[in-house]
Amino acid sequence: MRTPVFKIFIYALAVPPLLTAQSGPILELSLKQAIEAALSPEGNARVRLAQQAVQQASSRTAQARAALLPNLDGSVSQQNQTRNLAAFGIRINIPLPGFQFPTLAGPFNVFDVRASATQTVFDFPAIRRLQSARTAASAATQEQDAVRDEVARQVALLYLAALRAQARVDAAQADVDLAQSLAALAANQKAAGTGTGIEVTRAAVQLAQARQQLLIARNDLRQSHLELLRAAGLPLEASLRLTTSMDELPGEPLPLDKAIEAALANRPDWKAQQAKQRSAELAYSAVKFERLPSLAGFADYGSIGSSIHNAIPTRTYGLAMRVPAFDGGRRDARRSESLAQLEMERIRTADLRRQIELEIRLALDDLESAAEQVKVAREGLAQVQAELEQAERRYKAGVATSLEVTDAQTRLARARENQIAALFLYNRARLDLLQATGRIRELAN
Repeated sequence: MRTPVFKIFIYALAVPPLLTAQSGPILELSLKQAIEAALSPEGNARVRLAQQAVQQASSRTAQARAALLPNLDGSVSQQNQTRNLAAFGIRINIPLPGFQFPTLAGPFNVFDVRASATQTVFDFPAIRRLQSARTAASAATQEQDAVRDEVARQVALLYLAALRAQARVDAAQADVDLAQSLAALAANQKAAGTGTGIEVTRAAVQLAQARQQLLIARNDLRQSHLELLRAAGLPLEASLRLTTSMDELPGEPLPLDKAIEAALANRPDWKAQQAKQRSAELAYSAVKFERLPSLAGFADYGSIGSSIHNAIPTRTYGLAMRVPAFDGGRRDARRSESLAQLEMERIRTADLRRQIELEIRLALDDLESAAEQVKVAREGLAQVQAELEQAERRYKAGVATSLEVTDAQTRLARARENQIAALFLYNRARLDLLQATGRIRELAN
């Protein structure tokens, strides 16, 4: 579908003169370099945020794993105490004259140094929660890749928009050059007595309009460069010279079934959604099995006495089984909540599957339509150029007025804009197809 005119047009886009008013350094930037800059650790903000989300998910996995690992505590204490024995029900009456059992014990010293440990022996819900956290971490990694794909597409689209803006500048400059030559011709013919003042005025008006369009095109070019620099995480004061032509993009049409198969195998957002659904299934399983007994071992060892010098070793160890009985309905409520979350993820998975197919169908349709538009625009441009050449010859020969040339010039500007728009739509459709099939980051390879 690539025509010689298309290649010539893209070549003209790839090596244009720099028409910005910036004083910053000139940065020659290819599409690959722009995407690499955006995906670097110091690049696009969305990529950096996605990396932090992966770190959060990894931390949650470590927290869930901690419930199955030993828990060790140590303590050292030195206390001086008094105790009211009567408050503890210790009352002794001895029938001896003049004797009274004391109600206050102390002061006395207690020194205790001790290490305590607990270890989960069996806790199936905790195992399920760990598996769910690991799956969620995998989903976060896939979501990071999905963000990188989105950023790559955004940068590629902005790069394409900058090429379109440069093409419009080149077209506007060509219109100015043509208008200047026609204005000079009108002035010469008037001086020679074969032209009229209205033709000189008409040529001057056409030249003024062409210059205005050139100013607008240059401003649009500068704005497109700024947007590209920001998306790529590059200094905004740099002046850009784009070095990649859009005919280097992969993205040839695939059969629908092959395209869907490639998307399901490559797209990280699809893999992330599958991981989210699996995580929700494991979380639901964890809550469902909270009714099972859990078994844990415990032990402590230390020395206790009135001081560090006369402390003696003591220990405690054993097993504890926890059997859930009744918690006021909280467990059933959590189970209902986790089931609802699981159903939500299943709905999202089914919806994403349909969305992927829709995106592929739209991209293929747009690509086919845009290819036809490029062909029509190329033919229209060739016809208008031939018309303008004929009008110029007739005007120079004195058999036609400048109005015929001006009309052809206007149609030429419109034909150039149509071709620029058609080429932009064609390449955007190619980018959409790459994104839909999960191959957008091939642009950075």
